[in-house]
Amino acid sequence: MRRWPRLLLTGALVLAGLAGAQFTFTKLNLAGQQVQSVDLYGAEYASQVTLGDLLDVKRDGSLVRVTGLGHVLLLPLDEDQVRATTDFNTVQLDAQRVQARTATWVNGNIYLPLDTLARGLGAAYQKGKFTLPTRTLQNVSSRAGKDTDRLVLDLSRDVMVRDELKGTVLRIMLKGTTGQTQRYTTRGAFIPYADVKQEGENTVVSFTLPQNSGYRVYPVVRQGGTRIVVDVGPGIPNDTPVLMERLAKPLIVLDPARVEGLGKDVTLEVARRSAELLTKAGWQVKLTREQGSALPLNEKLRLARASDVYLALDLGRFPKTTRGGVTVYENTGRSPAKFVNALRNGTENPPLGSLAVGDMGGTRRLSELLRGELKGSGVTARQDSVARMLTLSETAQAALLLEVGWAGNAQDRANLGTEARMQALSVSVARSVATYLTARANNASQVASAGAGVTP
Repeated sequence: MRRWPRLLLTGALVLAGLAGAQFTFTKLNLAGQQVQSVDLYGAEYASQVTLGDLLDVKRDGSLVRVTGLGHVLLLPLDEDQVRATTDFNTVQLDAQRVQARTATWVNGNIYLPLDTLARGLGAAYQKGKFTLPTRTLQNVSSRAGKDTDRLVLDLSRDVMVRDELKGTVLRIMLKGTTGQTQRYTTRGAFIPYADVKQEGENTVVSFTLPQNSGYRVYPVVRQGGTRIVVDVGPGIPNDTPVLMERLAKPLIVLDPARVEGLGKDVTLEVARRSAELLTKAGWQVKLTREQGSALPLNEKLRLARASDVYLALDLGRFPKTTRGGVTVYENTGRSPAKFVNALRNGTENPPLGSLAVGDMGGTRRLSELLRGELKGSGVTARQDSVARMLTLSETAQAALLLEVGWAGNAQDRANLGTEARMQALSVSVARSVATYLTARANNASQVASAGAGVTP
C-alpha cells in the first residue's frame, strides 16, 4: 500500500476539516483597509489578529473581552462553530445583554462575528464591508460646583485626546473629530465659556484656566458613545509640570565676549542695554559677565543648558581681514548630550519633550526675527551658521551668535562708537527675543514682525 508523504497527508486533513466546517476565505474592507475574513456557516468572521489594530481583544477564561471605540463587549467563546454562528447566543454589549452570534475557534485562533461587533460598536456593516462611525463632537454641557466646574464633551465614539496648557489657555484637542465652531456659555464660576473650533482634522475645545486652579481630563464610556469630562477649579491640585512653567518664565542668557583694544566694551554695552529693556518688561535675564568679572566656564555652560534663549555677542577679529558688517550665526552643531540629539532627530518622543529640547526651527525663527529687527533699525545683517562653538552646542533651545562688527574694520569701529548703532543693536536684540518667547508661549503659527513686550 502506498503511503502519502506526511506534508500532503496533513494538508489533506486540514482541507477536509475546513470543507466539513463550511469554511471559506473572503475579503473584508475593514475601516478602509483590505483584510482577510472567513465565511463560517454563512456568517462573516474576522480573527483576533486581523482586528488587533482596531480593537483590544483578550480572552478572559470562557469569555472574549473586546474593548474599543468607547465600548466594552463580552462574547462567550464557544468551541462549537455551528452553535457559535447561530443568533440565539447571549452576548453583552456594554451594559446590555442581547441575542447574537458569538466568538469561536478556527484553526486554533479566536474569530469574532462582524455583525455582532458592528452592533456593539455602533459601526455600519454589510457583508464584505465594516465601516466605523465618524468621530463627532455631539454636545458640550457644563455643571457648576462649589470649588470645581465640570465641562462635559459628548462624542459619537472614542477619540484620542490631547490636553495642553499654553500660557493661561487650556486646549483640549480631539483628534480626527468634527465639531461645530461656536462658543458655549456655561453657568460655572471658573469656566464662564468654552470655544470650539475646527483645526484641520481635529476639533479643539479651549478656555482660560483660572488662576490658582488645576484641571483633570478623563474619558467615561457610556452607551452609544464616549464622554470626555474636564474638571477645573481651585478644588483640583495644580500639578502643572515644571517644563510648562518655563513657558511663562523662560531664561534668557546674554554672553558678551571680551574684546581688548577698542577702548569701549561694545559687546557688554549691547548686552547690558538689551538686558535692561527685557528686565523692565518682566523677562528673566542673566549676563555671563560684568565690567570687572566673568563667570567661570562651567557656570557659563550650566546657564547655556538651562537657557530658553542663548545669545552670544562678539566682534570678528581675524588679522589683516577686509571683512566687516553685522552677522547673525545660527547654531547648527550637534549637542554633546545624546538625549538632546535623540529628541531633535525624532528617535525619542517623551511627553513635553519639545519643551525640554527645541528643534533647530526655534533657532531659525529667532535668527529671522533678529535680522528683521536690525533691518528695521537701518542695520543690514548677514545670516550664517556655526557648528563648533562650545557654549552654543550645549544649549537645548534657541541659540545664536551675534557678530556686531569687525575689530579691524574702520567703518565698523566708527559705527560702534555712535549712540545710534548701540541703540539699534540693543533694541533689536530685546525686541526679537521678547517676540520669539511670546510666540513660543502662545504657540503662534506665525511669529509677528512687530516686537512684543518691550518698549525701547
